[in-house]
Amino acid sequence: MVNEKLSNEELIDQTFQELLNDYLVTKHRKRVEIITKAFNFANQAHKGIKRRSGEPYIMHPLAVARIVCNEIGLGSTSICSALLHDVVEDTDYTVEDIENLFGPKIAQIVEGLTKISGGIFGDKASAQAENFKKLLLTMSSDVRVILIKIADRLHNMRTLGSLLPAKQLKIAGETLYIYAPLANRLGLHKIKTELENLSFKYEHPEECEEIESKLQATAIERDEVFRKFTAPIRDQLDRMGMKYRIMARVKSIYSIWNKMQTKHVPFEEIFDLLAVRIIFEPRNPEEELNDCFDIYVSVSKIYKPHPDRLRDWVSHPKANGYQALHVTLMGPNGQWIEVQIRSERMNDVAEQGFAAHWKYKEGGGSEDEGELDKWLRTIKEILDDPQPDAIDFLDTIKLNLFASEIFVFTPKGEIKTMPQNATALDFAFFLHTDLGSHCIGAKVNHKLVPLSHKLQSGDQIEVLTSKSQRVQPQWLVFATTAKARAKISVILKKEQKVAQKKGEAILNEFLLKEDIRPESVNYDKLLSLHRIRTREELLADIGNKVIEPGDEDRNVLKGKQGSNWKKYLKFSFGNRDTGNPKEDIRENKLSKEKISLKKVLRITEDAIQKNYLMATCCSPIPGDDVLGYMDENEKVIIHKRQCPVAVKLKSSYGNRIIAARWDTHKSSLSFLVNLYLSGIDNVGLLNDITQVISRQLNVNIRKLSVETNDGIFEGKIQLYVHDVNDVKRLTNKLLKIPNVKSVTRD
Repeated sequence: MVNEKLSNEELIDQTFQELLNDYLVTKHRKRVEIITKAFNFANQAHKGIKRRSGEPYIMHPLAVARIVCNEIGLGSTSICSALLHDVVEDTDYTVEDIENLFGPKIAQIVEGLTKISGGIFGDKASAQAENFKKLLLTMSSDVRVILIKIADRLHNMRTLGSLLPAKQLKIAGETLYIYAPLANRLGLHKIKTELENLSFKYEHPEECEEIESKLQATAIERDEVFRKFTAPIRDQLDRMGMKYRIMARVKSIYSIWNKMQTKHVPFEEIFDLLAVRIIFEPRNPEEELNDCFDIYVSVSKIYKPHPDRLRDWVSHPKANGYQALHVTLMGPNGQWIEVQIRSERMNDVAEQGFAAHWKYKEGGGSEDEGELDKWLRTIKEILDDPQPDAIDFLDTIKLNLFASEIFVFTPKGEIKTMPQNATALDFAFFLHTDLGSHCIGAKVNHKLVPLSHKLQSGDQIEVLTSKSQRVQPQWLVFATTAKARAKISVILKKEQKVAQKKGEAILNEFLLKEDIRPESVNYDKLLSLHRIRTREELLADIGNKVIEPGDEDRNVLKGKQGSNWKKYLKFSFGNRDTGNPKEDIRENKLSKEKISLKKVLRITEDAIQKNYLMATCCSPIPGDDVLGYMDENEKVIIHKRQCPVAVKLKSSYGNRIIAARWDTHKSSLSFLVNLYLSGIDNVGLLNDITQVISRQLNVNIRKLSVETNDGIFEGKIQLYVHDVNDVKRLTNKLLKIPNVKSVTRD
């Protein structure tokens, strides 16, 4: 026992010394004393506590502090805050104790981190969306809170293997849904990539392993391509007298998988695995931008550039501060290779995000810091508006986290940065709420376009308005930016409240006239009659004259049978039918036994028929990577892990996620899948396809449709299979048919 204790103490002291060594080689002021004080305080506070992995708890704050120091580049205040980040939550010490010992700034950051930590890794109900909202509120006052929180999440992901499978899925889902795009938005590209790869590793272990092995198998070939491609570039840069380094950047495992899914192509058809990065020292600080373009001109003389693939992030940095020139060149082997040109300063910003700006305050970083301020101001505006549903808020913010940027112009020629896929309506709200709420259309490059028109980089937009225009509910479909959606929601909610008050007055008048009491039971009868879920919706519909209380309402409220033709008519036309009829048909009662969320759910053939529902949004089949979600009625719904609905559930209702695996062996059950084919059209192709499916493989086709256009065919086949292996066998057989070029499953 004594030896183990000593070895733990030695490990802790050694790790702390490594942290100090890391800190001492940075350019920050050397405030070793306060870091040592914070470490000693945290070490004493966490004494005797262990993580699930068995290591002393203090190793986690030490690891987070090292990430903050080395990988984000923050100074002593942030390092101390990282060391202390769990003290208030996990021990009897208070924020006041931290302030007395370490001052108000560290106390403020620790308090911010404490506010957003509850329920994420504990056994409490997941309130991830609420936590995220708190996190953004805190970030508004000090961005270091979110940077330390991302470091905390990174270390938790690195040590995720010691947790239970359901917890792994929950945390990996939250990470992919929130923290990776947030790291990207703050310019932490390396951390964002690692978070994505780690999440992918736990969500799709087999695919991850397969892509890793294929990357290793093709590494020598890539190295040779890199060597041949860069040799003449090095000669040219040497002649120019540049100080530089050239690096190979291999596409991340998660990015490769993502592209395989979205483009429906195998690994072998991902042609942009390799990119080349040229990082240079400017000849003098004033010439940094000129040097970028000089290098671009030089490499473009060696290799032909792709005409549509020049990305100038030097003149117009991204909103997260990223600067570089991206050019795609035709290599000697006939393969397009992207080259990224950036200075050492730009590279620091790309690797460490906004934290790097503090190292370059005199070097012209203020413009990019202004971009962060703009983004934070947008977040504050959204936070200022009432958001009763935290999940809606989360979705709204996420729209701005994921988006790449485009550059557009006002009629006067001012340049504005907008998220990719932004519409004319988004631009109107971006300029001013009043402009957005009265927008009737726009002129893009002097041509009239509707509100839903998607903007492209370089567009010049003039917003057209009318005083009589009012915000419409369908605008939420047209809007893609967080700001526009938040403003539209607020205006609609205000109008909804006005309609509710009007509806309440109309309904009360009707009830009084019919001598019926305004009781809950009577409201429930009306909700059931009109197939509406909430009282607020009912009152709003009455206020907007969608529903006018009459004979049918009177009969239901007074207990008379009457004719229910109105009700059935409404149902048959889909009014207010928020349920999914197909899912209702497939519903089975869950067995009374409680399912432990800590265990891995075994999906047996018997359970599929009796207990569990297969999600209709993604239609999982045996062999797919899946998870279970227990809904409010304690029904377990099985989703594919990459299903967009499942991704949202993991981040929003993590406590209801159950790790699941198939245990069906070769099931006698059949599952409907869709296969999509494309290729070159020729006589007899349809016959070849049906021969393979029906005769060779004896698979039952439910539906088959094929369209041809200019010699190219596209087809969709609905058929019944037992599992993923059936799909793989089918795919391989179909691809052997001459002129069938791709086969994918949705």
